[in-house]
Amino acid sequence: MAARPSPGRSPLAERPQPLSGKRVLTDRANALPALAEAFREHGFEGASLSMLSKATGLGKGSLYNFFPGGKAEMMEAVLADIDAWFARAIFAALEQASDPASSITAMFADVTAYFESGGRVCLVGWLGLGSSGDLFAVSIRRYFTRWISALARCLETGRLPSALAMRLAEETVAGIQGAIVLARALGENAAFVRIVRRLEATLLDAVARRGHPSDAILA
Repeated sequence: MAARPSPGRSPLAERPQPLSGKRVLTDRANALPALAEAFREHGFEGASLSMLSKATGLGKGSLYNFFPGGKAEMMEAVLADIDAWFARAIFAALEQASDPASSITAMFADVTAYFESGGRVCLVGWLGLGSSGDLFAVSIRRYFTRWISALARCLETGRLPSALAMRLAEETVAGIQGAIVLARALGENAAFVRIVRRLEATLLDAVARRGHPSDAILA
């Protein structure tokens, strides 16, 4: 038998009230870090709704209230959040650099901290390698294209020719991604640090030489 409404309360008060727009936005934002870590650990295909519910502390119904499109919408929201952080912390600083050497040093410091010296998976890169990457191809491409473009612009500010700046930017972003993979494969964060330091030295040397990096460093 259905429970009777409490005395003095209308039947409407017994029903779950619709979430306000402000509540949805707040709780969506609060859920994103936990969703991101769950996707890093299990992958997009491997992360079940039960795993995501446990990671966020939200019931399945709440998750669907916040993300009506299900897992795909959750991942898109996570990717947008990652992209926004990189845009604020890294991309904009590179694009607006007045002191390229300082901006390059800051980028490597921020990247090392964000990826926990290789202990944290790059979710965007990992997603791009999986079978579900096509679902998020636009977001993945935008993230890497912006990073490479921003770094190339910073190097051009340091008076490097545009072709060389773009080549070094591509090699640097690829090198950071490779360093993350190698550090996790070896279980050795020091490998990430060594590689990233060499990448940083290459860029700083290129800026110092104004477009004539050491062949030994680039080899």
